[in-house]
Amino acid sequence: MTVASFETSLPAWIYTDQAFFERERQTVFRTAWQVVCHLNDVPHPGDYQTLDFLGERVLVLRGEDGQVRSFHNACRHRAARLADGTQGNCGHRLVCPYHAWSYGLDGSLKAVPRWQGFEGLDLAGHGLKPVEQEIFLGFVFVRFAPGLPSVAEMMAPYAAELSPHGFEDLVPQGRVTLRPRSVNWKNVGDNYGDGLHIPVAHPGLSRLFGPSYAMEAAEWVDKLWGDIVETPSSNWAERGYQSLLPVFDHLEPAARRRWSYYKLWPNLAFDVYPDQVDFMQFIPVSPTETVIREIAYVRPDARREAKAARYLNWRINRQVNAEDTVLIQRVQDGMATSGYVSGPLGPSEVCLRAFARRLKDQIPEAALDRAALVAA
Repeated sequence: MTVASFETSLPAWIYTDQAFFERERQTVFRTAWQVVCHLNDVPHPGDYQTLDFLGERVLVLRGEDGQVRSFHNACRHRAARLADGTQGNCGHRLVCPYHAWSYGLDGSLKAVPRWQGFEGLDLAGHGLKPVEQEIFLGFVFVRFAPGLPSVAEMMAPYAAELSPHGFEDLVPQGRVTLRPRSVNWKNVGDNYGDGLHIPVAHPGLSRLFGPSYAMEAAEWVDKLWGDIVETPSSNWAERGYQSLLPVFDHLEPAARRRWSYYKLWPNLAFDVYPDQVDFMQFIPVSPTETVIREIAYVRPDARREAKAARYLNWRINRQVNAEDTVLIQRVQDGMATSGYVSGPLGPSEVCLRAFARRLKDQIPEAALDRAALVAA
């Protein structure tokens, strides 16, 4: 009897190892694009959004000239954090709460208190340090070192199908939610790109999608999708949601029934629904801690039917998230045992294979079955 040969998943040790996590911090994440917000999160001069990511602190700020810029959220005098909270408005100046150095909305240093003895200081040379920024379809991305292609290049295979959803015109629905999880960030990403668990662990999605769930992997993006079936669900929330899909007539009929998921390497996903667009960002904290950062954006649409669809979407996906929370914890617990190294990947698990390939390309030690000394 012939025994089939299968590719294997990433080894368990890299989901718990501190040295490997530090290697990821320097190799994977410094060169990766991180989403901060949408342009419509900062509509007015002085509006800002912040992001804390692996020791970096970013400030996205709308200027008097209407431009949106990204800076390190640190005063050039003694590094004090300038802007507090995740969002706000600083007025016409950003003033350091430590020594009152003040910055214009373009990041330039405008004034230092005279009594501090800095006469002759080159103000032009002490403006806020910029962070490399890219705006893609209205979303503001930053990164801390060169490396990966632009977001636009990485997302190019799907630009045409995203266009009808009008990303640039989206407005935030509520605020960013932070959900801490006691798992490695790759565990969250693996689960997102895993299609085999849908019929096993997500009865609601199974009722909605039937057998339509599918996936594919481009160079930098994994795409997963399912089409909402016509047959009314036995669940009232799902049934109500199904009935409202014709309302979204800015989309072609087929797109009104499609839920699409785009996972951008390494740690960001866009969930694209007929009624809204979410992003979900897997922020690594430690080898066994991750914060899931997410928010929904919607087209300006005050119709009752649109509001009802968004509410039902939230109910449905709240249950999906609860189910996934249990699943990823079970996997993380298993990764810490001595009895598991890696497992076979089935023919359909194209996204897991692509994720593993990208990680091994950047960190070859990710192919080792057992922990090795991983130098940063």
